[in-house]
Amino acid sequence: MGVQGESTGRGAAVVIGGGLAGMLAAWALRGYAERIVIVERDRYPERPAFRSGVPQARHAHLLLEAGHRALEALMPGVREELTAAGAVRVPMSGVRWLSAAGWLAKYGSEVAFLSCTRPLLDHTVLRRVRGEPTVRWLENTDVVGLLGAPGEVTGVQVRARGDARAQVREVRAELVVDASGRTSSLPSWLTRLGCPPAAEERVDAGVSYVSRLYHRPAGPDPGFPALYLQTKAPDAPRLGVVLPVEDGRWIASVGSMRGAQAEPGAAGFDRQLRLLRDPSLRELLAGAEPAGAVRGFWPGPSVRRHYERRAPRGLVVVGDAVCTFNPVYGQGITVAALGARALRAAAERHGGIGPRTAHTARKGIAAATNTAWMLSSSEDVRFPATTGGPAGVSVRAQHRYLDRVIRGATVDPRVCKALHEVMSLVAAPTALMRPAILGAVLRGGGGGRPASP
Repeated sequence: MGVQGESTGRGAAVVIGGGLAGMLAAWALRGYAERIVIVERDRYPERPAFRSGVPQARHAHLLLEAGHRALEALMPGVREELTAAGAVRVPMSGVRWLSAAGWLAKYGSEVAFLSCTRPLLDHTVLRRVRGEPTVRWLENTDVVGLLGAPGEVTGVQVRARGDARAQVREVRAELVVDASGRTSSLPSWLTRLGCPPAAEERVDAGVSYVSRLYHRPAGPDPGFPALYLQTKAPDAPRLGVVLPVEDGRWIASVGSMRGAQAEPGAAGFDRQLRLLRDPSLRELLAGAEPAGAVRGFWPGPSVRRHYERRAPRGLVVVGDAVCTFNPVYGQGITVAALGARALRAAAERHGGIGPRTAHTARKGIAAATNTAWMLSSSEDVRFPATTGGPAGVSVRAQHRYLDRVIRGATVDPRVCKALHEVMSLVAAPTALMRPAILGAVLRGGGGGRPASP
């Protein structure tokens, strides 16, 4: 690590932010950077625990099939570690899913997601990264600016967190990775450096969340590992989910779009449960003992910044710093893992972390983000109070076809399987246009009656 202008030489990388996206980015660069410095505002707990710097961690999280595949490719054996620690593998077909058109059909699925609390996931990854000798840590430290010129980033400026009078130090590097999350200051740092702003897309459905952990009751098995009550635009702007997590618990989250926000505390949570379009989630929790307080979260708008189109040399952006999603769709940590895999692929392709690596990585991260952004942003605009987002004839046509797909998925296992694969980010949306699926959809889902809960 270089300080006060001292050069680190070729092969140094700095990662801004030591959350999940930052740790995965640092791990992706091992073997291709001589040293990797992670600059983190918080101090890490000794054991899995919620951190103030990750407010979204107290709400339902999952790694979609594409996400845990990418994580396993980066860190072989990590899925086994997570399941040994209590993470639960949930087949998509095992989720009792109330779609806008009704309960989705049942079938046998190999596509699954991993469900656990965010502290367990983060701590499992942290243990791996802590053991990497080329990674160094600057905890309790703020990044306050960039080093370089309009065409190139050459490092960062740092100082002790919370002390405006502390000495500002320079950490120079050949590659700077911003993984500082949805509150990233990168746009203002680039402006101060003289760089033109990146193109930006913004969609704001006004989403908010209230969540609570529960001890799973010892009574009869409900017959499904997870429950999801989806929104239905425009008249049902609330959704509810219950996921199994470690230590014999459930995490229950109720989300709402603009105009349907929850009141604070347990009373607000209970009221949201009563206002859901189906009583099954409220009934499921009626016999469960709370394992914690009700927590709220207001993530703000979904924003995608196109650094792949315009960015100085030596800069890569990953995770929520490049694209934030409406958490309703469960895509965020999966896309972060896909972004880290794209960064790794770029370093492998160019044999190091030079300027060509950054350019290739930005392109790869954008490609890994495309499907998730298209799915989430186009769904958000179904709600009349949403601001921004795609519009026009193509979006309306997409909505009409997807509505038919979802109706088909309530009666035809083939359609349901294809829908799950797309939602799990293991298949492109064009999979819903394959001849067999297209035929079933145009025939009205293949006939039959919608599945019952």
